[in-house]
Amino acid sequence: MTTINVFTENIYPDWNVDEKDVINKTKILLKHYIKTLGKKSCLNSYKYKSITLDIVFCDSTKTHELNKNYREKDKPADIITFAIFADDENRFVFDNDINLGEIVIALDKVIEGVNRDVSYSKNKEQELFFLISHGLMHLLGFDHRDEAEYNFVVSEQRKALECIGYDKI
Repeated sequence: MTTINVFTENIYPDWNVDEKDVINKTKILLKHYIKTLGKKSCLNSYKYKSITLDIVFCDSTKTHELNKNYREKDKPADIITFAIFADDENRFVFDNDINLGEIVIALDKVIEGVNRDVSYSKNKEQELFFLISHGLMHLLGFDHRDEAEYNFVVSEQRKALECIGYDKI
C-alpha cells in the first residue's frame, strides 16, 4: 500500500481554504490516477512506498512572479506546476519516497474565474479541485501541447473528479 503525503500552505489571506479537505480529496484523486494511469505515468517501473507533493495557495502576484522567473512568461497564472519527478530525466527515489513536486494555485484567479462567467456552473471549491486534479496530471508527467493531449487530460480529470463527488464539471 502506497502512502500519500500531501502538504499544504495557504499564504492567501482572503480565502481560508479547508486544507484538511484539500489533503483528503487530493489523496483520493491521486490514488485514482495511480490506479488508472500508473502504467502510462512517470511512476511506471519505479518502486516506492510513498509519494509526496506540496500544494501552495497564493495570489496571482506570486504566480506572475513564478511564471516570469521560471517559465519566461510575463503574466499571472491560475496554476503553476513544478513537476520535479516527471520533468527530471535523472529521476530518483529517495528513501522509498517519490517527491512529485509542487502545485501553486492563485486563489484570487479561482474566484475571478468563477465570478467572471455567469453561466459558469462551478463554485470556487469545484474550480479549486479542477485545478488540483489538473496539477496532479502534470505531476504525473501528462501534458497538453496539442488538442488531443488536452482532451485526454481533461477527460481523465473529469473521471477523477467523480471520485470526490464532482461529476458535473
